[in-house]
Amino acid sequence: MADATGNKIAKNYYVDVKVKQDGFYLKGLNGYDWGIQDRMTRMFNKKSGRTVMLAFDHGYIMGPTAGLERPDVTVLPLAEYADVLMCTRGALRGCIPSTVNKPVALRCTTGATLLRELSYECLGVDIEDAVRLNASAMAIQVFCGAEYEHNSLENLAKAVDAGLRYGIPTLGVTAVGKDMVRDARYLGMATRVCAELGCQFVKTYYCAEGFEEVVAGCPVPIVIAGGKKLPENEALEMCWKAIDEGASGVDMGRNIFQSDDPVSMLKAVRSIVHDGETAEKAYQMYCDLKGK
Repeated sequence: MADATGNKIAKNYYVDVKVKQDGFYLKGLNGYDWGIQDRMTRMFNKKSGRTVMLAFDHGYIMGPTAGLERPDVTVLPLAEYADVLMCTRGALRGCIPSTVNKPVALRCTTGATLLRELSYECLGVDIEDAVRLNASAMAIQVFCGAEYEHNSLENLAKAVDAGLRYGIPTLGVTAVGKDMVRDARYLGMATRVCAELGCQFVKTYYCAEGFEEVVAGCPVPIVIAGGKKLPENEALEMCWKAIDEGASGVDMGRNIFQSDDPVSMLKAVRSIVHDGETAEKAYQMYCDLKGK
């Protein structure tokens, strides 16, 4: 049995060796059934193999958030430019008309707010309601190294089991607490744990050093979180670096809906993720489109 003492640090990630993908275009998903693959195809562009997700699930722990005071006003105009909407069922039913017809990554964990220990979560959405909402994925928060790590990993395992029964992919979301460092060693462990427990894709943070190894060590696609609001040029630079180093997309929230021009920012992000533009060209696009 492996233990934490005396383990050798992993270092040979073969980042120069391309992963074999026979039969299906997304990393590590060739062995899944038709329903899982179909829903992944809805979320990940078949030409680029990547996705631009719009996260606006912040209210489930934060309440009203700057830029999300009225999702029906601020998010709805952005929906057509996103590949996937990541949100809670309350925001989806209350603010997003079904005619928007976008894939949904449904936030399915709950149990704590910013006022308490965030890792003390449970499953908050039954698989039947995920089916009822035609969710393309279930998003489960995982708190590796936090006080209630066990609970969050159990939530992920249960969601994966339910998703496999109904053909719905599970997105493992790697939370990083205040006592954890967002470095390659931690993110590499957290993303690998999610993949080992069976989720079909993982959301994590970008790190400036070693991100290629984080991607290489995770056998399923990784999308990066946008995190806190950055100046637009910095957010686009982070997006470009992540894609250049192997990420399969982004799941941005505050860097989109808190931007001075959210639609233009989302279009600029898309140009990097799907069209291979550089951060500099994407920022110029943002500036040219801003205010039009």
